[in-house]
Amino acid sequence: MLSRTAQMLFWMSRYIERADATARLIEMGRRMAMLPTANAEWRSVARASGSAADLADDTKATSSDIILRLLLDAENQSSIRCCFAQARANAKAIRSSLTTAMWETLNDQWRLLETLDAEVGVGELPIWLDWAKQRAAAFRGACETSLLRNDGYIFLRLGELVERAEMTLRLLDVKYYVLLPETDVVGGGRDYHQWTSVLRATSALRAYHHVYRGDYTPWGIAEFLVLNPMFPRSAAYCYRTIDQRLNELASLYDGTRFECHDIAAAMVRRLDGCDIQTLFQSGLHEFIEDAIQATNRLSSEIARAYHFES
Repeated sequence: MLSRTAQMLFWMSRYIERADATARLIEMGRRMAMLPTANAEWRSVARASGSAADLADDTKATSSDIILRLLLDAENQSSIRCCFAQARANAKAIRSSLTTAMWETLNDQWRLLETLDAEVGVGELPIWLDWAKQRAAAFRGACETSLLRNDGYIFLRLGELVERAEMTLRLLDVKYYVLLPETDVVGGGRDYHQWTSVLRATSALRAYHHVYRGDYTPWGIAEFLVLNPMFPRSAAYCYRTIDQRLNELASLYDGTRFECHDIAAAMVRRLDGCDIQTLFQSGLHEFIEDAIQATNRLSSEIARAYHFES
């Protein structure tokens, strides 16, 4: 496969996953806005997004400022609007590498966000968040049901998994001090909403309940989002699957391995070799920071190994 095609597929998938994750973050902010700490919650949304840190630190920034930055801002390359526009541009550039179903999910109604008025966007926010999530789900479904399981599929999945791992880790890092109350008195109404908001933002609420039977504890949520091997958005699941996909690429390309393979394998070993008690004792915040840095290195090394254009 041409390196340019691999790059387009990798980043197209990252953009789709980022749009979906950003929609879920905004949705989390809407739910938490009912609490007395609404302003602080919107700042945490801005910080977790990774593209609105200046608003997170700006005491004058309003919820509308943050929503518009993450939903429609044409200058923010990580806004939902820009993510879908960039994903479509990548798809158009490599149209022959996609199936008809994949192309249609990105091309259908793609100008809706470009023409969306800011006031309407904020006023009808739930509609547009659902639209973004449905577009992302339709794209994933088209990939899973119509694309050959060749190297193109692997690069698509790698982009999705790298972005997903980073977003889960970033959200957990931002909510770190919420998940670790200063007192031993936990389980109140505010705590419950804080914890479930993190699970909702990662589409984990029902899955978590299935495993823990509604016992919403800081250590349980951290364990689920970091170490659970069966939940598709946990760091452990993402890294194990990344490791598998990279091994598949190595098999396709004469067994050649690169630094990205070593980074993924090292993270899998690290996750396999610890439990949640160990993570808390050694410092969950420090672990998450290291994991985020490793994820960024992994993305860079994938690009280096497979000759993505700078």
